[in-house]
Amino acid sequence: MPVLAPPEVPVLPSPDELRTLQRRTLTVVVASQVLGGAGLAAGVTVGALLAQDMLGTDRLAGVPTMLFTLGSALAAFLVGRITQRAGRRVGLGLGFAAGGLGAVGVVVAAALGAVPLLLVSLFVYGAGTSTNLQARYAGTDLAAPDRRATAASVAMVSTTLGAVAGPNLVEPLGGLATSLGLPALAGPFLLAAVAFLAAGGTLFALLRPDPFLVAKALARADVTEPGGPDDASPRTARRVPAGVVVGATVMVLTQIAMVAIMTMTPVHMRGHGHDLSDVGLVIGIHVAAMFLPSLVTGVLVDKVGRLPMAVASGVTLLLAGITGAVAPGDSMALLVLSLALLGLGWNFGLIAGTALIVDATTPATRARTQGTVDVLIALAGAGGGAMSGVVMAGSSYATLALGGGVLSLLLIPVLFLTRRPSRASA
Repeated sequence: MPVLAPPEVPVLPSPDELRTLQRRTLTVVVASQVLGGAGLAAGVTVGALLAQDMLGTDRLAGVPTMLFTLGSALAAFLVGRITQRAGRRVGLGLGFAAGGLGAVGVVVAAALGAVPLLLVSLFVYGAGTSTNLQARYAGTDLAAPDRRATAASVAMVSTTLGAVAGPNLVEPLGGLATSLGLPALAGPFLLAAVAFLAAGGTLFALLRPDPFLVAKALARADVTEPGGPDDASPRTARRVPAGVVVGATVMVLTQIAMVAIMTMTPVHMRGHGHDLSDVGLVIGIHVAAMFLPSLVTGVLVDKVGRLPMAVASGVTLLLAGITGAVAPGDSMALLVLSLALLGLGWNFGLIAGTALIVDATTPATRARTQGTVDVLIALAGAGGGAMSGVVMAGSSYATLALGGGVLSLLLIPVLFLTRRPSRASA
């Protein structure tokens, strides 16, 4: 029986059709990211506060971040494997659906005061946050090598609208939840449930033909001899390209620093008399800085280079940590500046690291490798979230902020150890 091409790719596209498909792919990804951004903001903004109320202690306030980042790690692994076999449409659609169900579970747990259900649901909710991040890769599948960072940045910047709106809707969503007989802090998770499910439905219905399956088909067609770009001998398959190692290191270190500081900022602010609207404003600006500069960052990563922008990430995160450490607890201006720098440094690192990963892989292993790297990112976030509460309870927010900033400087020696990571074009 002859081997058939995937149904979404009956005929290999011409160059003009490929450009049209890339534009369509980015349009669908943008729509899904606007929705997904609103969903991920719930856990960032009120997850720690909800746990603080239900668990009755500040020491465990970092547990929600740990749980949904652990859940995102499992989801990243599964979405990467599913995508490698069935394409972005199926992998991302299922990931967002799981995140939406997790958000529903958080709302039910808050209504019942059921701590075990809350912990399980936060774990499942993490699938949505991981999938929202993995969607950036869909924009790079059909992009030219010198446009990959820019393509990833288009997916990321579109997250801004939903991600910034989410934290600033904390109070009205809290009012809605209260009117429904739910705890006020469950309100943002109502939005997350709708947003994640809608994002998954958009991708599953509209991401046709699937860009990853098209990229795989094009790579197979380009292979004319053994050792070509999509050839995967056992020896080659076992070798981890230097670009993957460097890209993963950049994203892991930036994730630890960002998550550790971000997680405890709402708790720190509430301890100094700030209300939920203040918390929402600071986190909203932080999330805007994570995603809004992406278009400029993507161009810089493509034009200036992956490694210089990764160094810029480490320096910016250090400035964020120093600012947070010296900021008085009642200073909104310095807290806003610190969290804005924190988001910007993370943005530099994520886009530079993403481009390094795509450069160093081929479609034969790309989605699987991307999923594995995002597992490491999620586990790094889980560790940062879990330890943040312990560090702050045992010392201070200033110590936590400064420690996160100093940690980010480890990027620089790692990058100089590998000045020229291997590239692979697809």
